[in-house]
Amino acid sequence: MKTIQLIAVICAVLAATVVQAGDNNMKAFPPAEAGMVRHVLKMERQANESLFQVELIVGKTVQLDKGNSYFFIGSVAQETVEGWGFNYYKVEKLGPMGGTLMAVDPDEPKVDRFVQVNHLLGLLRYNSRLPIVVYAPEGVEVRYRIWRGEPEHKLMPAG
Repeated sequence: MKTIQLIAVICAVLAATVVQAGDNNMKAFPPAEAGMVRHVLKMERQANESLFQVELIVGKTVQLDKGNSYFFIGSVAQETVEGWGFNYYKVEKLGPMGGTLMAVDPDEPKVDRFVQVNHLLGLLRYNSRLPIVVYAPEGVEVRYRIWRGEPEHKLMPAG
């Protein structure tokens, strides 16, 4: 019986910790260092959050031609808030920029294009109780997509 009570207390403390970290004061997450910006994504509560995932896209808007494909070489690291166990992400490097070398009309005007980092984090767990926090250098954009799966599983045919 004491084991069940201990587990209940631990669960209550963990639930309170998650609510604290998700509120406006961001108590668990450190402030951004000099030259960095803290980006915070708070998701809306969903009925079945296991059907959702989040994709983070890091990059920068740059004036470029329309004809070539571009990317930034860079890295994004997952780190943990010590003492809390919450994950956050840090853009460690952005640049240099690479791309294809197709010939383009030199008189054609340049356009604003979002160029993303070639480092992919994969899909992240959707959790409306805990924000996704990303630290990135000033001028770097952090975008996201919400992916949604169907509630029913489909049987894959053999063969």
